[in-house]
Amino acid sequence: MEKIQNFIASVTGQEKVGFFDSATPSFYVAAAAIAFNPIFWNIVARQEYRTHFLTKIFRSPYYGCYALALTIFGLGIFRDSLYKAALDEQPLYPPLHQPALGVLLFVAGNVLVLSSMWALGVTGTYLGDYFGILMDSKVEGFPFNVTGAPMYWGSTLSFLGTALYKGRVAGVLLTLEVFVMYYLALQYEDPFTAEIYAKKDARPATRSQTKKDRKEL
Repeated sequence: MEKIQNFIASVTGQEKVGFFDSATPSFYVAAAAIAFNPIFWNIVARQEYRTHFLTKIFRSPYYGCYALALTIFGLGIFRDSLYKAALDEQPLYPPLHQPALGVLLFVAGNVLVLSSMWALGVTGTYLGDYFGILMDSKVEGFPFNVTGAPMYWGSTLSFLGTALYKGRVAGVLLTLEVFVMYYLALQYEDPFTAEIYAKKDARPATRSQTKKDRKEL
């Protein structure tokens, strides 16, 4: 029955129906891009922290961070386009086709992502702490009072929302990969970030800060 439906779809230009097409190369290309991005930014950020190579190239930690931010943002756009292309080549699985729920998850995910970017700013969002650009205090308002990693889980919801909107099993599988990659990234990033801020808190007060503290006393 499925073969007949797909034959009719190929003649009429409609979407093909099925569960999952494992022979489509675009699925594996999208999977590779999803895995590459967090691995890339963690390696580059760690190297910057150890050697300050981006700071040296751009002669400023801020310019180095902005360059990395543009690179990560561009890679994210490219990854998303590969994800969409992969889903477009996959068959529609009717039980999974839930456009309304897909839109809801996509919007919720983007609210988490955009609000976290607004709260953190460019350097806070794009690994500024690895460049020595540290925040004065921990951000605890929305969306960080909902989840500790709104950028990651918001992005995951957006991937899942797109999969449900298009009704593609491949999208759910790729979303699962996104979740796993972000979960592993957090296990790698959170302790290191905590160590960076612990070192900041352990630094002795500067002379000007000491004078300020004495005046307040």
